[in-house]
Formats: sequence, structure tokens, C-alpha cells
Amino acid sequence: MSYVENLGEKLARDVLKAREETGNLNLVQDIAKVIEASSSTLHEAFMTAVRVYDAEERARSVLAQLTRQAPPR
Repeated sequence: MSYVENLGEKLARDVLKAREETGNLNLVQDIAKVIEASSSTLHEAFMTAVRVYDAEERARSVLAQLTRQAPPR
């Protein structure tokens, strides 16, 4: 993983944690605007990490729901 990808990933984790703690649903977009104004490369790494983490969270939620509903074997 490149330096920029590492930065994007770390920042994404921090922003997503802050979004969860504060309930501010616009936090990702607000931070993304700031990054985009300075570095399109970091912006893309950040947004990719945000999408990946959000997708994983949704998938784990669905998995938990489906395994709770599954009949015993």
C-alpha cells in the first residue's frame, strides 16, 4: 500500500469514527471537500477507503441479520 493510500485509510477510519460518535452525516463530505481542494490523489484514496469501510459495515450487518434468522441445522 502506498503512503497516500495509508494516509487516506487512516483519515477515513478517523472520520467514520467521528461520524458515528457525533451523528454528523455530512462529516465525510465536509472533509472530502477540504482534501479535494488540496490533493486529488489523497481525496481518491480517502473516498475509496470510506466506501470500502461503509460497504463492509453494511455487509456485516446483513450477515448478522441473516445468521440470526437462519433455522438451526
